[in-house]
Amino acid sequence: MVESNPPLLDDYSQILHHSKQDCAVQSKIVINDECINESSQCELPLIDLRGLKSENEQERACCVEEIARASSEWGFFQVVNHGVSLQLLDEMRNEQIKLFNAPFESKASCGLLNNSYRWGNPTATCPRQFSWSEAFHIPLTKISEEECYGQFTSLREVMVEYAGAMQELAKLLAGVLVMNLGHRKELFEEICDKSTCFLRLNHYPACPISPELFGLVPHTDSDFLTILHQDEHVSGLQLMKDSKWVSVKPNKDALVVNIGDLFQVIN
Repeated sequence: MVESNPPLLDDYSQILHHSKQDCAVQSKIVINDECINESSQCELPLIDLRGLKSENEQERACCVEEIARASSEWGFFQVVNHGVSLQLLDEMRNEQIKLFNAPFESKASCGLLNNSYRWGNPTATCPRQFSWSEAFHIPLTKISEEECYGQFTSLREVMVEYAGAMQELAKLLAGVLVMNLGHRKELFEEICDKSTCFLRLNHYPACPISPELFGLVPHTDSDFLTILHQDEHVSGLQLMKDSKWVSVKPNKDALVVNIGDLFQVIN
């Protein structure tokens, strides 16, 4: 059987071996402190984006207010009736499964998707910094280039449509937010063109060592806006609210929106 998972176990073992003993002990304590009870899930603010297209001015204003309030109080919210077809989301998920099930060597060394394949955390020096995950981080400027796809010919058509739909949604939401902050609607488009935008495909393989290891280490998103299509079957997304980590309950009809660090800078 050809192995599709990246050599995360080897990387982790080397980090553990080279770490100082006190770092390893401290890491276990930190991980346990930050580990979340999976039964404690939260439902993010859920916003119906049909309100933005309503002919009723009051309904549009109400939707804008909901977006602004959720962004300010949570930094996260979910959107439904977002304009991205559920069929397209399913097609993208299926293509992503096929992609990550490919042999590790073909993902890592064939120039696939602009050589954007990454796994683990190459800068980790002790276990609490390690990410048990793999991902492709593709610039939008490369999405349409046929030579990036290799044997995954069916992926290109879906990826191009998916990236376009997500970009339109990002422009819609960012326009609402920048106008609410008193800026011109076009500001986001001027500073966030294709050259600064990425499509990220994430996979979190089962971890044979410990369920307490992070898929991704705790972090903030450094960009302006992230739109996430959450796995509807597995509750893995976690966020900090009121200084406590909580798990986000999946919603198969919704997309998750995260306000990034750069957006907060222009506030």
